[in-house]
Amino acid sequence: MKSNSFYPLVGIALFALAAPVLAHSFAIAKIAIGHPWTRETAATQTVGGGFLTIRNTGKTTDRLISASSPFSTEVQIHNMSMDGGVMKMRQLKDGIAIPAGQSVELKPGGLHLMFIGLKKPFKQGAKIPATLKFARAGSVQVTFAVQPVGSTAPMEAGHAGH
Repeated sequence: MKSNSFYPLVGIALFALAAPVLAHSFAIAKIAIGHPWTRETAATQTVGGGFLTIRNTGKTTDRLISASSPFSTEVQIHNMSMDGGVMKMRQLKDGIAIPAGQSVELKPGGLHLMFIGLKKPFKQGAKIPATLKFARAGSVQVTFAVQPVGSTAPMEAGHAGH
């Protein structure tokens, strides 16, 4: 016969296992932000990229208009594209539209955030705090998980290094 304390312990254990996954998603109003991540940087590197998925569950387009972090002097919204075999990166001063009912992915080789003037290197396993500001939804605090240098997509809790 199992003790009455067994079932609460199972619930606590399940929550503890789920917490790392749940803790890496953020939301404000009708905006959901999934799995912000960045790459480890070299000791002399002064910039780093920021990647995440933004979902607008509302009925009105919103816009990511700015970002900031205490770990860099500035955070800019950028787009990277290839033009005739030449990589071109440009700042999107008007931000990024997040259409109603849709998702926008910020990823390597496309839309992304640029942490400029890093105050110290991003180390694998660290968490980089940042604030994202939306035109309608307002500001939300997020945390970027620092992944290995060669990462091309977010690594979920428990799957890093696979």
